[in-house]
Amino acid sequence: MRTLDDIRLEIERATERRAELLHVLAEGHDVVVAAEHAEVEEQIARLWDEYRAAKVHGRFGDRDAIIKRARLEERLERAA
Repeated sequence: MRTLDDIRLEIERATERRAELLHVLAEGHDVVVAAEHAEVEEQIARLWDEYRAAKVHGRFGDRDAIIKRARLEERLERAA
């Protein structure tokens, strides 16, 4: 898993590229630029998802371990 700083840096680069593409699109519609803009938007969304997942992982630990612990606690509550 990449570090939060690495992901954030990539988000910033993609956001700058998106701004450039929007500037070009403001001058006139171009199918190729519009397609690249859509790809950059999807990339930014994926990066933010990865950033949030990495942040949660850093704060709470591995997702599988959390689920395992929660299931164990649930079983203990039912048994009590």
